[in-house]
Amino acid sequence: MLLRDGVAPSTVVLPSLPSSSSLPGQAPPWATIADFLIARFPHVDAAAWQARIARGDARHADGRVVTAQEPFTPGARIHYFRDVTDEAAIPFTETVLFRNDHLLVADKPHFLPVVPSGHYLHETLLVRLRARLDLPHLSPVHRIDRDTAGLVMFSVSPATRKLYHALFRERAVRKTYEAIARWNPDLPWQHEGATCTLRRASRIVPSSAHFMQMTEVPNAPEKDINTDTRIRVLRVAGGAAGGLAHLQLQPLTGQRHQLRVHLNALGMPILNDGIYPVLKPEGDSDFNQPMQLLARSLAFDDPVTLQHCEFSSRRQLQLETMQGP
Repeated sequence: MLLRDGVAPSTVVLPSLPSSSSLPGQAPPWATIADFLIARFPHVDAAAWQARIARGDARHADGRVVTAQEPFTPGARIHYFRDVTDEAAIPFTETVLFRNDHLLVADKPHFLPVVPSGHYLHETLLVRLRARLDLPHLSPVHRIDRDTAGLVMFSVSPATRKLYHALFRERAVRKTYEAIARWNPDLPWQHEGATCTLRRASRIVPSSAHFMQMTEVPNAPEKDINTDTRIRVLRVAGGAAGGLAHLQLQPLTGQRHQLRVHLNALGMPILNDGIYPVLKPEGDSDFNQPMQLLARSLAFDDPVTLQHCEFSSRRQLQLETMQGP
């Protein structure tokens, strides 16, 4: 795999020409590959593309460097490395908890994205691990939010990757999270001795208010339910409404933002959540106030070694030190 400092390139296939453009003497709409890239990605100015090509940051599938005046060739596959200007450093470090020839389990800090996206490229868990461990084929088999800390599983070998993807697709991984959230004592909690539990099942869909948010569909028929979460109270500080609760969360499904949406709908938003109930401006992150959600543990039967595996994050949520706004 072609990598640069742990970063894999993006790929674009040059389009085939319409039949009318294939007539003898008919020139393609772009004289050079560079002309096509400039037209195809207008959000990147021409000077930036010319600089990338001059650095050798655009290559053919066989590794040949694209040159500035190279003619447009229909159907050619071009790999290019994108730039992120002024990428902010994430001042927290990931930890590798386990690694063999097939699997890697990392303990991610808050604020670090799992994969490159938007304003984040080098400051992502995947790119950091690829570069530090020299693992060019490393690929996540599931993801957690940038704002969430905790466990992320990676496939090391493409030969066995589909087996680990199947674990999550078939819901054969027991995932446990922890959160610190606003305490709502008025919910229909189930009490079994000292244990206080609740189950939330609903249908969640993208919100019409903003593409970043998901929302519950009121009174959705049972057949349309697509999320299911078990909630257990570990501890409450300030027992009345308005206090804080340390919760254990077990998602039985895997919809986007499921835990954040369920707790918010229950009147128990996660502390320092920048999306629910109020969406904060992008980039408005305070490293001193991480969202209090942790991917605590993963348990599954390894499809390659056939051994039962359980991993637990070394990170902690500190209920005593949390102060609400």
